[in-house]
Parts: sequence; C-alpha cells; structure tokens
Amino acid sequence: MNIFSLLDPQTVFPDFEVKDKAEILTKLVSSLEGKVSEGEIERVREAVIEREKIMSTGVGKGLAIPHGKTAGLQETYAAFAILKDPVDYEAIDNKPVNMVFLLVGPQSSNSLHIKLLSRISRLMNNSDFRNSLRECKTPEDIIERFQDEEHVSFSG
Repeated sequence: MNIFSLLDPQTVFPDFEVKDKAEILTKLVSSLEGKVSEGEIERVREAVIEREKIMSTGVGKGLAIPHGKTAGLQETYAAFAILKDPVDYEAIDNKPVNMVFLLVGPQSSNSLHIKLLSRISRLMNNSDFRNSLRECKTPEDIIERFQDEEHVSFSG
C-alpha cells in the first residue's frame, strides 16, 4: 500500500494553523469526518490521544507521526499537515514539530499499520523530501510529492 493513496485534498493541509499539540490531534482526526462514522471519529481521537500518553509520537527532525487503531475502522486513513508555525510536541529531540502525519487503522491490521509507519518514517527521514514538501502550496502538490518520492524510494 502506498502512503500517497491514503491522502486526499480533504486530509492534507499545506499551511496548518494550530497553537498546540492537542489542537493538532483534534483537527487532524476531525479531517477524517465524512470518511469515518461520527461515533468512530471519537473513538479514533481517543485511540490517538491514548497512544500519545504512552510516548510522544514526535520522532525528531520536526516530525510527529501520531497514530492509533480502533476495532470500528475497516480500513486505514491518513492526514498530513505542514504547520504554519512550529509547535512544541514533546518530541524525542525536544525540538518543535512542523510536520505531522496522522495514521489510523483497524485494530486487526497490526502488521500493515507497522509497515505503513515504517514507510512514513523512511520517507520523512529524507531532508530533501521534507524541504520539497515545505515548498508545496496546495494539498494536491503535497500528494503529488508523496507519490513522486514513493516511486523513487520504493520502486525496484
């Protein structure tokens, strides 16, 4: 499964205005409304927040990858934001976050979830790719960059 195929213009934000970690999580999960049932949105939000309480998903280099799984989801969903202003996220390197990739999926798909998290980490570890994302002005540009980068990174 490709990362870019999980994204669509409704869940990608090139100039995301938020003031703190809680607002990031709330707004990104809310962007899944229309894809996920109203009741399930709340369970997804709780799962993501619970996961965050275990350990911050701020993985360093200005990136956070909040994630969670619930029994009510039938498929995997994602949202991505480039923050207008960096936000403290209690990241492992103690630096603020300026990009956030949310990944949520079914409770039952553990191995897919782990593979996708690994793929996101591998893509986002590339500083040239992160810099090229910052130059994107529209959700469509961001999705296209992910598609291009995945093609280069994972083909062959």
